[in-house]
Amino acid sequence: MAKPDIAALARELDRDLHTIRQLLRRPFEAAIVEGGLTGPQQSAMAALIRSDGLSLKELSGQLGLAHSTVSGIVDRLEKRGMVERRTDDRDQRATKITVTKQVREWVRDTMPALGIQPLDHALRVATLAQRQTIVDGIRALRAALERTM
Repeated sequence: MAKPDIAALARELDRDLHTIRQLLRRPFEAAIVEGGLTGPQQSAMAALIRSDGLSLKELSGQLGLAHSTVSGIVDRLEKRGMVERRTDDRDQRATKITVTKQVREWVRDTMPALGIQPLDHALRVATLAQRQTIVDGIRALRAALERTM
């Protein structure tokens, strides 16, 4: 019996996991496209969602874009009701840009469901035996990785 080529198995598994990650992201990416945000607007929203609010200078620094460019991006997002400018609690002269309550609720409530959607569908169309094989395989892979970390 031939010895398994572990490196080849690892490469194959890496390719499969990469494809799985792409498939799991499809509903989220479709929602982003549906929202009609440009790439820079998406980047700005991602930075703002990860924060409790950023000044225009901080946001410009994180995006690596000119202050005037980011100001225009924020203006357009504000017109769409996605961000708002608020006076900084610590410095009344400064303004922080934050995502709106509606955006925070979408991130909290809708975004996680978009990630589960493809898994839910795949498990529903799989047979009981296939479901058990999937669960057992993923659990075994996780356990093996945890033992090596």
